[in-house]
Amino acid sequence: MKKIIGSLFLVTVVFVLLSARTAEPPATYSLTVKVFHLRNSTGTLQFTLYNKDGTIPDEKFKKYYRQQTAEINSHSSYVTFKNLPKGKYAVNILHDENENGKIDKGWIMPVEGIGFTNFTSIGFSNRPNFKKASFYLGSNTTKTVKVIYM
Repeated sequence: MKKIIGSLFLVTVVFVLLSARTAEPPATYSLTVKVFHLRNSTGTLQFTLYNKDGTIPDEKFKKYYRQQTAEINSHSSYVTFKNLPKGKYAVNILHDENENGKIDKGWIMPVEGIGFTNFTSIGFSNRPNFKKASFYLGSNTTKTVKVIYM
């Protein structure tokens, strides 16, 4: 009886070890975000990635999932977010001309360029939110975002 229990234990341990070795890690993807036609090459571009409903608008940049800053070359820039699980995402771009990390405003509207995935214009009747700006990421993807100057 001890021999049978010992053999069952050994078979169980081998099975668990083999299962652990063959388990695939969860799939992750890359998202490259490109921006063209900036009004100048001054400052930096801030790329902010969101992954939850209700996180946009986020004027103080406190609700984001990930954020990267990139240099501007010839009125263009890009970043790549790596190791992202599949799911819904939205991107917000800030052309941070004075490099202070915040959206500078005139009377009400931003004086620096801003952009969101799925938006080619922004206004009082077309305000960004996560639902409108989001897209599904299930493979390596490249998105181009238009930066809008008010």
